[in-house]
Amino acid sequence: MLRQILSKLPRKSLKPDSDESTWGDSARSADSPRVAGKSQRPHGCSSTAAKRASSSAVFPASMVSGFEPLVPFKDVANAEKMNLFVSKLSLCCVTFDFSDPSKSVADKDVKRKTLVELVDFVACGTMRFSEPAILALCRMCAFNLFRVFPPNYRTGGGENDDDEPMFDPAWPHLQLVYELLLKFISSSCLDAKVAKKYIDHSFIARLLGLFDSEDPRERDCLKAILHRIYGKFMVHRPYIRKSINNIFYRFVFETEKHSGIGELLEIFGSVITGFALPLKEEHKIFMWRVLVPLHKPKSIGVYFQQLSYCVMQFIEKEPKLASIVVRGLLKYWPATNSQKEVIFLGELEEILEVINMVEFQRIMVPLFWRIGCCINSLHFQVAERALFFWNNDHIVNLIAHNRQVILPIIFPALDRNVQSHWNPAVVNLTHNIRKMFLEMDEKLFISCHNHFKEEEAILTSAAEKRKEAWKQLEHAASLRPVIGNTAVLVS
Repeated sequence: MLRQILSKLPRKSLKPDSDESTWGDSARSADSPRVAGKSQRPHGCSSTAAKRASSSAVFPASMVSGFEPLVPFKDVANAEKMNLFVSKLSLCCVTFDFSDPSKSVADKDVKRKTLVELVDFVACGTMRFSEPAILALCRMCAFNLFRVFPPNYRTGGGENDDDEPMFDPAWPHLQLVYELLLKFISSSCLDAKVAKKYIDHSFIARLLGLFDSEDPRERDCLKAILHRIYGKFMVHRPYIRKSINNIFYRFVFETEKHSGIGELLEIFGSVITGFALPLKEEHKIFMWRVLVPLHKPKSIGVYFQQLSYCVMQFIEKEPKLASIVVRGLLKYWPATNSQKEVIFLGELEEILEVINMVEFQRIMVPLFWRIGCCINSLHFQVAERALFFWNNDHIVNLIAHNRQVILPIIFPALDRNVQSHWNPAVVNLTHNIRKMFLEMDEKLFISCHNHFKEEEAILTSAAEKRKEAWKQLEHAASLRPVIGNTAVLVS
């Protein structure tokens, strides 16, 4: 098989501007330049190398190493393996059209086997990577990975959970390239001081652009790679955070369409864990201007777990931020989306489990006004979720210490549920909470009950007066004669 592949290669070196290529028509459509390179194969550890027939594999002029790229690493002396590594990387700079599985099958197989060799070589970690090797690998990754997704590739950033993700047909090659890049960045043989010149801001920006891929396998690979880059290249950390922030801003305030918000939040979750105390002002601004507004999009269900984890990490590091987050949730509270209300109530309960008394007292009035509205919701899941707050011992303890303020706010909602809610389960839960308040402070409960009855009587009286006034108006209008275009009040 190897001889058959090599037999297709030209026997003489080509000029750098030649159109000939071992990859046939597919190479002519590739973005990479086609330049010839002479190939040599050393024998053992000898310094002299016999010249072999040169191959015209698609090598950029700066990448020519003088080695046949199809030679296995085991057949080359250790001193020359890095040159062969560069040759094989250059060979993999050619891209193929995977929409037609029957096209360029042999060439695709050669590239796949070469990528597997490269992955194994990097995983061994026996040689320090030279600067040309780092440049060659970054260049090969750029040719294979960096691409623009067509408009029909995105369907709205995962707003509909029933949408099937779209899988890239080129994944058999892309997966190997991602695996190679991950092992390369994670390798102890990579000098970060040299690599940062090539894994630069431009490279990272284009890598972040790939998070909009609808293929979940690709996003998982990108997540692992970006996490390694963030850990290895400290100089790039501020730029990575700023770039991810810009993606979040565009998603929240412009498009509300992006496939990789969950993965980016997952990366930030591990980043937040490493923040030193006290928190920098930059990080607090990120929480208030990015994490809180991320509750606004209607597709929050797709990335809610990662978002909630980031928020809780901030609150655990600095408890004073709890009241800021609660105010933000109340600001973006959904008015017509019951499923988002259930999500918000769940996050509120998580925050109240860790909030201290001082922060709780700052937000308890607007918070329990909103909870009262949820208790009266006609959507039984919203009403139930709000009533489940009283199943949490820590929250009950907070309420008990502040019952003088909370019970007058919440009592009307409880009483209306008992009188008129359609769902029996909600009514039963409401009865239990009323009983809990009665046992907690009977005098306060009776006082709130009497005050509520007085207000109900006043409202009923006002409603009766309005009704009587309308009856009088109807009667007066019915006595007036109809003249021309005069409007007639019909009872």
